[in-house]
Amino acid sequence: MPLELAKQALPFWGLEGASITLVAQRENVVFRLFHARGNFALRLHRADYRSRAELQSELVWMAALGKAGLTVPHPVATLDGAPLAFVAGRAVDLLHWVSGVQLGTTGQGIEVPDPVGTIYKLGQTMGWLHSLSDGWERPADFERPCWDKAGLLGDAPLWGRFWENPALSGAQAQLLARARDVAQARLQALDRQLDYGLIHADMLFENILVDGTRQCVIDFDDGGFGYRLFDLATTALRLEGLPQEADLHRALLAGYRNERVLDETELPLFVMLRALSYVGWIATRRDVPNWDARQETAIKVATAKAAQYLAEE
Repeated sequence: MPLELAKQALPFWGLEGASITLVAQRENVVFRLFHARGNFALRLHRADYRSRAELQSELVWMAALGKAGLTVPHPVATLDGAPLAFVAGRAVDLLHWVSGVQLGTTGQGIEVPDPVGTIYKLGQTMGWLHSLSDGWERPADFERPCWDKAGLLGDAPLWGRFWENPALSGAQAQLLARARDVAQARLQALDRQLDYGLIHADMLFENILVDGTRQCVIDFDDGGFGYRLFDLATTALRLEGLPQEADLHRALLAGYRNERVLDETELPLFVMLRALSYVGWIATRRDVPNWDARQETAIKVATAKAAQYLAEE
């Protein structure tokens, strides 16, 4: 079905006859296109996940970051000049293909020759992305999700009510609910002291392509407004348990500081919030591979982080 929809989308860009290869099937289904005009990534977006305005804003933001010098996939307008197309109700967009290998894989770790140096550069890249976004004048109709207090801990968090995941035991649910209450109070107390603005919100190893010294940030699907520490926490959480964990963690923060001022005091809070969010996310993603194992891991990590944070409060 996704392949047929991808084929139906090709005429919007005049790419009939392109060779199509499936390269990823996560939130979005991504195909690589080989055509006489070049190589492209065609994204078939998850149904009912993002509005048309949000998808168009994502592409405008990516184009602005690329124009400013950050290496990101460059959007390609349709023959009619539209930012995206719709096929059988599914949103489809096209990006220029960017070469490179994934920084690593979730569960497998970092898969590059110089992990510490690469993570240092990732910190720089993240800081640069934040600074470029702050200096960019957004269009009046710009619309992206908000990873703010409500988006993380409100009655309807962006990734679901994690404290109500049916797989939680009674004790686990109480622990996560308590962590939610404490985190809400902490964010309320911090108010506007935290650095807030546009963030990628999903800087996993899979979303960083490495080609020599160049790093390309892909998959802005969850990008939006949020706490900058939440971006750092997403990567920091994935560093835990890896060889050279302490060196990698220091490198991430040092690289970020090379580009932008950083107060890391509240980073443990946001590492916990990132872990909690995955418990909500996995509850509604039964279609992902190894769902049972991934849910078990998400709950294990989140409860450990919640217990640790509450113990240190």
